Amino acid sequence: MTRVLVVDDEAPMRRALAVNLKARGFDVDSATTGEEALSLASARHPDVVLLDLGLPGIGGLEVIVGLRGWTSVPILILSARGSESDKVTALDAGADDYVTKPFGIDELLARLRAAVRRFQPPEEEVVVDTPHFVMHLLDKSVRGPSGADIRLTPIEWQIAEALVRHPGRLITQRRLIEQVWGTPDADSKALRVHLTHIRQKLEPDPALPRYFITETGMGYRFVPRP
Repeated sequence: MTRVLVVDDEAPMRRALAVNLKARGFDVDSATTGEEALSLASARHPDVVLLDLGLPGIGGLEVIVGLRGWTSVPILILSARGSESDKVTALDAGADDYVTKPFGIDELLARLRAAVRRFQPPEEEVVVDTPHFVMHLLDKSVRGPSGADIRLTPIEWQIAEALVRHPGRLITQRRLIEQVWGTPDADSKALRVHLTHIRQKLEPDPALPRYFITETGMGYRFVPRP
């Protein structure tokens, strides 16, 4: 089932979209703010995002930039702003299509289906295999060298997954916080605490991490080692 994230601060619009999409077999999540949209996208991994630009808090353009920092999910803008400059700005920021309000539901559904068809998610490593733990990304499980399950909390999993999906790549502290908590203004101390717990569970020597590496003043990276 195709999962759609609807982001709009107008309750009647959210309800109308949810009713029409569910009636046509889509699974629907709804958000009223940019912060909530980023948090839901990180937790639920939608197949397509319907996004209004005029949101309280983080605006629609910032949501696009936040999503594009870690996902290529199709983003369709639904906005009352119909000027050419608004459309160009949104498309240049990373949106895939732009629909001006008011719109017909049939046109929107056709554009949504086209966006989903065009979207080809990159091939990803389903299993991360190290001498000290094995992460199965699809079923969200971790096992130790003896095959015993290792339990990560939901937040620990999101942090670990964000790092192991990009082996060797530096992930900034700001991007990790935004991806996990939905806002770049969350407490950075919480991130460090959760990383300490991840290392205690997965590293052979948590005091001298060999997989989850801190790059001081920049962020973190996952370094796969044989």
